[in-house]
Parts: sequence; structure tokens; C-alpha cells
Amino acid sequence: MPVKILSSRIISLYSFCQNPISSLKKSEGGILAILKNYTPVMYAITPERLAQLLALEVKSMSKNNNMLIENTLIHNKIHTNIYTPVGKYVMYDGWKPDSDFIRQAAVWGIPLTNPITDAELSGFISYWQAEGSLFHHIQWQQKFARNLQIIRANNFDKSKTNITQISNPNLNIPEGFRG
Repeated sequence: MPVKILSSRIISLYSFCQNPISSLKKSEGGILAILKNYTPVMYAITPERLAQLLALEVKSMSKNNNMLIENTLIHNKIHTNIYTPVGKYVMYDGWKPDSDFIRQAAVWGIPLTNPITDAELSGFISYWQAEGSLFHHIQWQQKFARNLQIIRANNFDKSKTNITQISNPNLNIPEGFRG
């Protein structure tokens, strides 16, 4: 099975164990891939390179990791800004579907006639937080729409159905039938 090696310099595990510090100093960029039987088993990194990578991570965390979508096609060209996370993410507290979620659900073939309740949203969030799955924002919305469709179909008015009621059969023979 092919494996992508994330380093410009590779060394065998045996050679690395003989002299790890000098092997690491010879590496380009401060990163060294260590192989055993032609398969990467670990990477070694210099403290300088680690400091550079951590600085890059801090810099990327300070930026807003959301994408601004200017949606001018809905609500008769009223400008609405919707912040959606970029890429896949796990479900988190405070997640909300887009403002035009009901319309989107109808496009997906899931007609939702009633607005979303807080109980429905919190139940969905708590289930998927525990699950820990990664999905894109649109996928989370589709899952939520299908979830609402199933829950609402199963929660019909049960007071109208009485399983203990005994029907009164009509014992009269209709006209035209011989009995």
C-alpha cells in the first residue's frame, strides 16, 4: 500500500537509533521521516521547527475560521450574512441551521410546515455531540431536516387513536346482497 511521506529526508530506524541527534541535524527543514521495513514508523522534528509550526498554528487560530456568505438571492434581495464553518466539523453547542433552513429542506424534498422548536434542536445537537461525527454544514442541516421529518411523523396526535375501543359492527345486510 503506498504511503505519503511528509518529509524531504528519510532514514532507517536502525540508523536513527545509532545517532539520532546528528541525523536530525542533517535533515532539511528540521523534519525527518524514520522508516522500518520501508514503512514510516515515526517522524522526528527539531525544537526550532516545532516552534515555527506552533507559531503558524497560533496565527491560524487567531484568524476567523468562518466563511462569510452574502446571500442576496433569498427574501427579495435583502442582504443577509450567514456565517458557516468551513470544512467538516463535529456538532457543538450553539449550532444553528441557516436562516432559510425551512426553504432548503423543501428543496431537499423534506417539507417542514412548523418552525423548529428549541427541544428539537437541542435533542439533535446532544445526540450528535455524543456521536462525534464530522460533517460539512450542509450535511448537518440535511441530517437535521431528515431527523425532524421522522420525529414529526412519529409524534402524531395519539389521543385520537384508542386501541381499547371496540367497534360496533352493523349487522344489517345492505340492499342488493343476499345473505
